[in-house]
Amino acid sequence: MTDWVTISSLATAGGTLVLATATFASVRSANKAARTAERSLLAGLRPLLSNSRLDDPPMKVTFQDQHYLHLGGSRGVAEVSEEAIYLGISIRNIGSGIAVLHGWRLHTDPMEGLDAPPDPSSFRRLTRDIYVAPGDTGFWQGALRDPAEPVFGAVADAIRARGVLAVDVLYGDYEGGQRTVTRWGMWPRDDGGYLASVARHWNIDRDNPR
Repeated sequence: MTDWVTISSLATAGGTLVLATATFASVRSANKAARTAERSLLAGLRPLLSNSRLDDPPMKVTFQDQHYLHLGGSRGVAEVSEEAIYLGISIRNIGSGIAVLHGWRLHTDPMEGLDAPPDPSSFRRLTRDIYVAPGDTGFWQGALRDPAEPVFGAVADAIRARGVLAVDVLYGDYEGGQRTVTRWGMWPRDDGGYLASVARHWNIDRDNPR
């Protein structure tokens, strides 16, 4: 005699399994779509800084003590006095989102730290907010104001000797995420200024591009 109770139970179990499989596949597909949408959104907010073009217009950058620098396209400036060292680089945002600059660090050896992931805690915080719109030019500026600080003398000597400098700039998107570090090399020119060019990018909050 046919056991309809058993057959019914098996049919119900089979239907439940099919439904669970379909639900799992649907949830997995939805999660994948959500991750794809999130990546697309983040890409739309992501800045990426580079050196500006040689034919970009010059900019006048002012410091809090009313000292100012003139930055030409793809140029850097380093000036030293008894009380302060003034630094600046003309930059361009080649990414798709607004760049918000957070901090910087300076190297008198352009090869220093190239093989090590940057530590955000080692950066000097900027004293004012600097934003660079996507596809537009902007600037980075920094100053050393304590002659007793060991790095002050080393940087001053490197500038007077017309040595190569390297600057790491920490920045992110306008929501505070997607932090990136870009290194510029500052190469001395015969006119007393520097040619600024990007050497490397590091991602802080996501995998590196290499």
